[in-house]
Amino acid sequence: MMTAARSADSGLAGPGELDRYPYSDASGADRVGPPVWESAEPELGRVGRRAAGSRGRGLHGQLVQQLGQMIVSGDLGADRPLVPEEIGQRFEVSRTVVRESLRVLEAKGLVSARPNVGTRVRPVSDWNLLDPDIIEWRAFGPQRDDQRRELSELRWTIEPLAARLAAGHEREEIKQRLGDMVEIMGHAMSQGDALTFSRADAEFHALLIQLAGNRMLEHLSGIVSAALQVSGGPVTGCDRPNEASLGHHARIVDALAAGDGAAAETAMRQLLTVHPEVERVVPAPREH
Repeated sequence: MMTAARSADSGLAGPGELDRYPYSDASGADRVGPPVWESAEPELGRVGRRAAGSRGRGLHGQLVQQLGQMIVSGDLGADRPLVPEEIGQRFEVSRTVVRESLRVLEAKGLVSARPNVGTRVRPVSDWNLLDPDIIEWRAFGPQRDDQRRELSELRWTIEPLAARLAAGHEREEIKQRLGDMVEIMGHAMSQGDALTFSRADAEFHALLIQLAGNRMLEHLSGIVSAALQVSGGPVTGCDRPNEASLGHHARIVDALAAGDGAAAETAMRQLLTVHPEVERVVPAPREH
């Protein structure tokens, strides 16, 4: 087992320190700053026990999660070398787990592996900022304000267009499913069931983008899904379930049934309109 002193030298957390990472189990209100790594607690055991409970991804997924969070939060800065043997010892995982985890991070643009150079952390400009994991890690890290603003602005670009395009398609099974989601959301809201509401809401938006019939927009659906899962961001109709939010969803469904693209786009813009307290985050739609 490596010592805490060596851990501090490289910037990697020791095994016990992993469970101190706040992103895995903290509520949205608690996710207010970068992680604290100052003290080691060896008795806490193996990597990411808390993360395992919330994600169920196994050691490989947990290591990706932990290293990814550390890179995005800045705990592992750009051009920092990542030595697989050292990571394996610190996180108490096999070489295979480390190797596969680094490959995943490389695919996300977070690290690069080169002969005679090794694996190093890449600068932010190289990251795949549209990757849902990176979106989540940024949203709960030091870049959270920028990430949430950027997500909101991107949704304003994607979803009104998707709503307009969706009205021109006759896939009745998807339109029926959208109506079903509105009914589920309404029932969940009356029961105070926020989890069911959020799941139905996420499926509603994913189905809408699917109905748009544009494969490039559909490729971006993960961004919308990630935005809906990020708590504490700019407040939209989807962030505060209420009668107005439900009404906007229902109007989108009605507009789709009528084949009215303009009405569907308008209803989506109304749904995404921010509340006054965060009006500066997302601009209001321009009048044409």
